[in-house]
Amino acid sequence: MTTKDKILLYMLVFVPISFIAEWLHLHPVIVFVISGLAIIPLAAWIANSTEEIATVVGPSLGGLLNATFGNATEMIISIVALRAGLVEVVKASITGTIVANLLLALGAAIFLGGLRFKEQSFQPKVARINASSLNLALVVLLTPTAIDFTSKGLQATTINNFSAVAAILLLVFYLLMLLFSMKTHKDIYELRATELDESEQADKSHQHATSLWKNVAILLICTIALVFVSDVLVASLEKAITTLGFTSLFTGVILIPLFGGAVEYITAATFAMKNKMDLAVAVAMGSSLQIAMFVAPILVLAGQLMGQPMNLDFNPFEVLAVAIAVLITNSISTDGNSNWLEGALLLITYAVLGAAFYFHP
Repeated sequence: MTTKDKILLYMLVFVPISFIAEWLHLHPVIVFVISGLAIIPLAAWIANSTEEIATVVGPSLGGLLNATFGNATEMIISIVALRAGLVEVVKASITGTIVANLLLALGAAIFLGGLRFKEQSFQPKVARINASSLNLALVVLLTPTAIDFTSKGLQATTINNFSAVAAILLLVFYLLMLLFSMKTHKDIYELRATELDESEQADKSHQHATSLWKNVAILLICTIALVFVSDVLVASLEKAITTLGFTSLFTGVILIPLFGGAVEYITAATFAMKNKMDLAVAVAMGSSLQIAMFVAPILVLAGQLMGQPMNLDFNPFEVLAVAIAVLITNSISTDGNSNWLEGALLLITYAVLGAAFYFHP
């Protein structure tokens, strides 16, 4: 068991502590922080068990499984918050997760990897495909804001209806992406031989012998636990926001993505420090695409079924932040090379946007 695995195992203690803290009616900020810390190991175990199952069941079904459960944490937290009526927080968490993955996760990976290696490389073809897909997501986010801005007396149902249509179209494109990456052009996405050393090849062989049902059980238990912990987090959210003096915008865009995506940030940075930039970029940019193309559309459709007015009409400042993140990430990723200064550029950009959301009224 690695040091990271041991730390995540010890952090599982926060799961029962979060329930006890809520039962004792402790201060909302304490409950919020403890439940947020409890989410981190659950998210990690869900990701690990999903990868183990994917190794056993094969690349096609495994890829679909990874695509579905890759952002299970963000999906569950958002659905629980949506059910509680915190629509604006859910919207902010969607844009916040995209921004954090592109600027914080990728930035940390490129910066830390660049400190150990003068220049690192990754597959430019995949980077260009990801960049174009992110541009499509940005167009979809911009369109409702543009409709709202250019129309007077616009009814909310118009934006809701457009959001439903756009959500379905995004899901269609997401399925096409899966077909492209797992079937018709899977050779483009295959890792270079240097990405996996002999010890990792041995680990993969061991993973094939891993009990499938054991990992399925872990996945189910952690998912169920995550639902209940998310309930605790969301229940303390509004009171914690009021107590700390944060806005719903700052909490959704900055704080919630930090809890939900901490494991992905660490994973991307770890891959980069081992000079495995293809994996690091896949984690950071791939996760952003899953949020934009899969999680957001599902939440729109789920919100309409639940009677919550969830649509794709985001706060204009959120859309601006996503546009900045997409444009600056695309500008440094399409050449297939990176260095520490580009990582610092992404991190400073994230810090600037974080400060802007903190001071935004």
